[in-house]
Amino acid sequence: MDIVRKYWLVAAAFFVGLFIGLVVLGWWLWPVEWTDATPAQLDQVYQDAYVKMTAELFSFNNNTEMVQQALGGWGGEVAACNLAAATTDPSERARLEAVAGVINPAGCAGITTEDSGEEGGGSNNTLFLALGLLLLLAIIVAAIFYFLNRRNQVVAEPENQEPTYEELPAAAPTAISDPQEDMPAVPIARFHTTYTRGHDAYDDSFSIENSNAEFLGECGVGIAESMGADAPKNVTALEIWLFDKSDIRTITKVIMSDHAFFDDALKAKLAPKGEPVLARETETIVLETASLIINAEITEMAYGSNGALPAKSSFDRITISLSVWSKEGGEAQVYEGEDVDDLMEF
Repeated sequence: MDIVRKYWLVAAAFFVGLFIGLVVLGWWLWPVEWTDATPAQLDQVYQDAYVKMTAELFSFNNNTEMVQQALGGWGGEVAACNLAAATTDPSERARLEAVAGVINPAGCAGITTEDSGEEGGGSNNTLFLALGLLLLLAIIVAAIFYFLNRRNQVVAEPENQEPTYEELPAAAPTAISDPQEDMPAVPIARFHTTYTRGHDAYDDSFSIENSNAEFLGECGVGIAESMGADAPKNVTALEIWLFDKSDIRTITKVIMSDHAFFDDALKAKLAPKGEPVLARETETIVLETASLIINAEITEMAYGSNGALPAKSSFDRITISLSVWSKEGGEAQVYEGEDVDDLMEF
């Protein structure tokens, strides 16, 4: 499927970019250079060398302030005691215990390895960074697979459903039958359109064609009126229209909110745009020309909650389903056999 291929390409591009940015650029061409690092960021080998040099220097100058600056604050005394315990040289052990005693008056007797959380800081930081990157990659891969799986399910659902013929609204042509067997009068096209608050440029239109791809006309829904000067617009009325090529005219009706429909001034203002209709869920609005009939059913609607406006005055969301029939000689066109199934697949 094109959608799956598209997201696989996005995922592949992401990982290629991550590899180039992290490995090629970050670790090879322009690796990170540390400056002003503390001994806590050094590898354990270099920490040990640093502590030994500090101990030797202290044995010559006996500068306690220098030892405090060199070993204090990152667990240097623990490293000194660890080295003192590991060495077999008595003089070196004495030097290391001496610098540990400058930091901790109790000396090595009061220090254990658990006192320091900084030992091997450089190695730990590298390990944590690597684990963090692996965790991030795992989360991204899991998110991509989850999204693709959900997308496949959504796309596959319509394919698994058998086509059903909805019950025709009362205004639809129903007096249609075949002399041999009863045949349903099915629309030549169905369209769905949804307005949601914030879609200030809402103006959906659809081309109407028969089974031979012959153009018959157009229909659509757009914004007819809004209240106030707020952004986004507070839409209080929508207009639904039908253009018939053979009739050369456009029929329009205005779907009005509860407030707009019972506001005489606003209703009079919108009257030139078309016949007013009160918006109600499951309401079916009929538009008819010489050769076309449209049943527009409001399948879902909700009002906004703007405290500065009257109640039920602006739409937050409204969904309209448009069913189109073609007439021959004033009657709805009948389709038989496999033509019915073909018409339902649009």
